[in-house]
Amino acid sequence: MHASSEGGPALFRLVRHWARQWAPDVVERFAADAPPSWTVPNLFVIQAIDGATGDAVTVADVARQLGIDRSVASRMVAEAARDGFVVRSTSTRDARRAVLTLSEGAKEFLDTSRAHQRQAFEGLVGHWPREDRERFAGYLGRLADEVLG
Repeated sequence: MHASSEGGPALFRLVRHWARQWAPDVVERFAADAPPSWTVPNLFVIQAIDGATGDAVTVADVARQLGIDRSVASRMVAEAARDGFVVRSTSTRDARRAVLTLSEGAKEFLDTSRAHQRQAFEGLVGHWPREDRERFAGYLGRLADEVLG
């Protein structure tokens, strides 16, 4: 059993575990019958657009949300648009800028991924008492909000 003061090492052990083993097997496809366009890069773009603040989300916002170079974000957004998840329109404030919105297909993908995330969380801590699960979920949300803004 690890002491609660060992949160840092425990956090990084979990990150390494998910990056190496869990993510490639579980996150790449949410269901055996998922469309081929339901890829992790497309999901990242969808999540970035969904999580961006403001009423006119741009490629720069996606780059900032994902912590990547703008040119990489532009290619990812173009692929997500080709796959029907992102709708590009001209900004009403600046005709040189494209505004990004999510299609209904993107919302379905996002809802499915969130259901998968809830199931994964329950699979990990479902045996914990309800109060502990709720407290831990609250702490995870708080940490994500503080780190990711």
